[in-house]
Amino acid sequence: MSRSAYLVLIHLLSCLAFLALPYVFAQDGFAKLAELPVNPHEQRNLASYLLTIAFFYTNFYWLIPRLFFSKKYVLYGLCVLICFLFVQGTLTVINQRANPTFNGVPPQHVPDHGPPPYAQNGQPGLPPSMPPGGSFRGGPPQSSLPAEISQTFFLFLVGLLLSLAIRINSRWRETEQQRLSTELSYLKAQINPHFLFNTLNSIYSLAIEQSAATADAIVQLSSFLRYVIAEGRQDSVALSHELGYVGHYIALQRLRLDDTVPVQYDTKGTSHGLQITPLVLISFIENAFKYGASPQEPSQIRVEINVTGKDLHLLVFNQKVRVSDATAASSGIGLTNTKARLQLLYPGRHKLEIQDEPASFTVNLYLTLA
Repeated sequence: MSRSAYLVLIHLLSCLAFLALPYVFAQDGFAKLAELPVNPHEQRNLASYLLTIAFFYTNFYWLIPRLFFSKKYVLYGLCVLICFLFVQGTLTVINQRANPTFNGVPPQHVPDHGPPPYAQNGQPGLPPSMPPGGSFRGGPPQSSLPAEISQTFFLFLVGLLLSLAIRINSRWRETEQQRLSTELSYLKAQINPHFLFNTLNSIYSLAIEQSAATADAIVQLSSFLRYVIAEGRQDSVALSHELGYVGHYIALQRLRLDDTVPVQYDTKGTSHGLQITPLVLISFIENAFKYGASPQEPSQIRVEINVTGKDLHLLVFNQKVRVSDATAASSGIGLTNTKARLQLLYPGRHKLEIQDEPASFTVNLYLTLA
């Protein structure tokens, strides 16, 4: 079922439930429902509920978006007052049509035929035309006009407050979604140029050394750019593509380091059918090479990715080497942004453990994928 059809069904069921309220919870509700075709009082009650629903959707789809959200509060209040007067006027017309004898015309004078008849117990009896129970069947309804206005006002207030609450909550969720999307775009814009800058530095190092691997490194870089442009801007990508991206990056780093730093990279499990947010793993791996790769110092880097069902475990370990202050600062930007993305995109579905030891740095990231 499509989302639009689902929303229509929800609205339809909600309206039916609202109309059924006075009959489900009343003591003789089903009896009143049976009297609906011939009972003017019940017809007025049903009309009040139908008009409440009509006002709810008028307020929800027209008044709130065009007036309330535009901060035209005076005009909005005036329109709400007009709607209430319209609803009350419509119900008054229904009452007058249901009781034409009591439209403000005084009752005809009834001649005095003497004292009322007395019953056998000596108490005044009922007139011959008065049925048991003491009320005329075609007479005025038992509820007074103030009580009817109170009921109309209560239902109208329910429709007003409910439509405001739902619409404001929906507006807040849309605003929050836009803020989230803007923030994620900002974080990606910081991560991608930062990663490109480090990759170009790697190729620059190969070119300075006049390494034969420079051409291969440029091919690897073209694969990176293709991935970032084609899939890095999407909300989610296939996990297999993200793992291929990580593999290209590690291959490029191996070319740059020329086996001076032992790099261990292992993947286990199947990634078929799984989706992941793009560029969410690379910052931890990139950080390991910046902090743990140096041809002048002994170091070791280990990257392991295990996929079990929908659970992914990333382990990144590196021995620390001396780095410049600029490199350390840029690394902090990447890790901070990645943590923020995890909080935004995987709330309650990720666990990040970082062990910052004097001689080593270890990251354990646990993700539950879709």
